[in-house]
Amino acid sequence: MMPSMSMQRLFLSLLAAPLLLTAQKVEIQVDAAQRMGPLTPIWRYYGYDEPNYTYMKDGRKLLTELAAMHSGPVYVRMHNLLTTGDGTPALKWGSTNAYTEDAQGNPRYDWTIIDRIFDTLIQRKMKPLVEIGFMPKALSTKPEPYQHKWAANQPYSRIEAGWAYPPRDYAKWAELVRQWVLHSVERYGRKEVETWMWEVWNEPNIMYWQGTPEEYQKLYDYSVDAVKRALPTAKVGGPHSTGPGSARSEEYLHLFLTHVVEGTNYATGKKGSPIDFLAFHAKGRPRFIEGRVQMGSEYQLRDLDHGFATVASFPTLKHLPVIIGESDPEGCAACSASSYPQNAYRNGTVYSSYTAATFARKFDLAARHGANLQGAVTWAFEFENQPYFDGFRDLATNGIDKPVLNIFRMFGRMGGDRVAARSSGALELDAMVDKGVKGAADIAALASRQARRASIMVWNYHDDDLPAAAANVALTVRGLPAGAVRLRHLRVDATHSNSYEVWKKMGSPQQPSPAQYAELERSGQLQELAPVETVKTSLGAAVVHFELPRQGVSLLEFEW
Repeated sequence: MMPSMSMQRLFLSLLAAPLLLTAQKVEIQVDAAQRMGPLTPIWRYYGYDEPNYTYMKDGRKLLTELAAMHSGPVYVRMHNLLTTGDGTPALKWGSTNAYTEDAQGNPRYDWTIIDRIFDTLIQRKMKPLVEIGFMPKALSTKPEPYQHKWAANQPYSRIEAGWAYPPRDYAKWAELVRQWVLHSVERYGRKEVETWMWEVWNEPNIMYWQGTPEEYQKLYDYSVDAVKRALPTAKVGGPHSTGPGSARSEEYLHLFLTHVVEGTNYATGKKGSPIDFLAFHAKGRPRFIEGRVQMGSEYQLRDLDHGFATVASFPTLKHLPVIIGESDPEGCAACSASSYPQNAYRNGTVYSSYTAATFARKFDLAARHGANLQGAVTWAFEFENQPYFDGFRDLATNGIDKPVLNIFRMFGRMGGDRVAARSSGALELDAMVDKGVKGAADIAALASRQARRASIMVWNYHDDDLPAAAANVALTVRGLPAGAVRLRHLRVDATHSNSYEVWKKMGSPQQPSPAQYAELERSGQLQELAPVETVKTSLGAAVVHFELPRQGVSLLEFEW
């Protein structure tokens, strides 16, 4: 008889125990007086496939939380904003019925559902990162079959259908886009819409676009020309292609950027195309091996490294803002862990610590290539009316916040300037790009300085979901006022800010009682490791010692 998966994992853990029980001592040095320039809040960007979740009960609740946890505007990107249908959501599906035609082929525009989506954002002072897509059925060159029939246990490739094809009439497509922008200006005001970003399609280098690269360039030209004719000051960009870490995808991005710089514009006949920001996607690649999840952080970091390098190779474009339009551990938020065991990282602290470690490296990779990184879209939201903790890549489940959301709460408390932080436990950037975090853990820090606060985020991350001893961290922070400062220590780990572990201890209820639900809500919030304390400083320096468990993340705030 084969041993069970849990027995296999226990056996592996016991084999590794002599190594795992040896605590690593880590020294972290932060100089709050050594400013490195503004800490750009690249984390204030979120996205999802199913736009109709936006105005549903748990969607509204989560959007309210996302808006509240950040001091500046939060940008939201969604697929399916022009997809034909009655607005009934499904996994990897949504619709607005914005465009249909009468019997004579005359366009009919209906903004009812789009307005409901965007109203929900604007009411919370959020900003649309408007994805122009997908293809309305009446315009598709292959309208049947139109809506895919897909479930979370089916191959990802099955989502391709009539919505993914080029338009049969580019002039009608362009007029649809122009009317959409005009309507937005009329409803929300020119000043508001000028703060939005408009981009064309999603991942046109894979199955989301059933046309050629040249046909995508044509779609881009007609779309951005239509946006600019309606609102000349609108911000437009693209191509939102994915996976530049592979040679083929890197070539796709290069060809697109070459077109916008020196190609003949399909819509105007002029040289080049308008572009105000650049966008590509970066994804990791987890595996399920030997009874455990092993994250593939190196794949996401390689995408970033190659994408930034490609942008930097265009002198006339490299100054433009860069948006990582999807930036995640892998590529399918709706592919649940019950069908894809490599996605079992999503409920617990592997996802949260991965997020902390990789976001910090985005800054370093952008700096390496001189890229103007402005945002990184986390493609995770919520899935309405699905089982609790069913292994989707989401930030909350049935209105209960998951541990990863508390990393964004931590990020939201940081700001001002980035300051120098060095850790004896940090992995070298090139080593992470090459192999990820497969040997020693990455125990490192990101630090910022505001007017009367220094904030230090510290993580203990490893790609392998295996138990290990906590790290003994000695944190020294210099550049503080003389005398004393207040210390608030916030934590995400197995026993703090972790609704998933609380839910399991309850017996994993799928119909929690009101009292249980209230407890889960509380456990999903960001929690303190200990009460706020006063820490003495000597010559403007404070020293703090603490244990940080594997896959744990701390935020230490020194205030005065």
